[in-house]
Amino acid sequence: MNRRDALTTVALAGAAMAATGSAKADTAASSTLERIKKSGVLRVAVIAGQDPYFHKDLTTNQWSGACIDMANDIAAKLGAKLETLESTWGNQILDLQAEKIDLAFAVNPTPERSLVIDFSTPILVHSFTVITKKGFAKPQTWAEINKPEVKIAVDIGSTHETIARRYCPKATILGFKERNEAILAVATGRADCNISLAVLSVATLKKNPTLGDLTVPRPLLTLPTNLGIRAEADRRYKDFLSAWADYNRSLGQTREWMLKGFQAVGLGADDIPGEVQF
Repeated sequence: MNRRDALTTVALAGAAMAATGSAKADTAASSTLERIKKSGVLRVAVIAGQDPYFHKDLTTNQWSGACIDMANDIAAKLGAKLETLESTWGNQILDLQAEKIDLAFAVNPTPERSLVIDFSTPILVHSFTVITKKGFAKPQTWAEINKPEVKIAVDIGSTHETIARRYCPKATILGFKERNEAILAVATGRADCNISLAVLSVATLKKNPTLGDLTVPRPLLTLPTNLGIRAEADRRYKDFLSAWADYNRSLGQTREWMLKGFQAVGLGADDIPGEVQF
């Protein structure tokens, strides 16, 4: 190899190394954690009418609730400010994939969801309950509502729908875009009952005491609820959120945030069924 060829080889090698370094930098910059640090903003999905998780003041349009307190704590630790995007239980997964948000709260880690997003460790473990309309017999087992004549209202794309279709496949399942619409179907008699996580059910009945009755059918069905994030090679954001979830759950801080959310709708610790764990 002559001197000219050697110089050319060195130059090409240097260019390749520079390109590799640039690619790595671009990859790092595209990670969620780097985007949050660069923008100084943590974007989270919020869902109206989902106390104690989320509560929207219709007068001021301000958001509060247990998940808002959690989000503010996470944002503070990342040195960012909180920004919200109104969504639904079903759509917040799509919002994550579309990079409209950086974090989705109260996401149940189903196998199907794990193919498209990632999760932190659990922040809570919940039980599934049934809200029955007035005059409808309270089911003691899931089998009692697994009948064609029973109309079950659920919000489409939620784990409420998953449980309904898994344990009550013979029932007539009515799907609605939002959980509020499913609750309204029970209130107006269009549906006989609604399947919801316990934390949502107790708050719903507190706000609507004439709606119906709450029951926890057997077998007792529980499912962890986690923080949902985009799937990406950079694990730092996931590891941070998992450490945050474990730390606050172990210290009882998560329980305090949840109780504060319940208090906003007039519920104290004694009003929460024993099956509701947090």
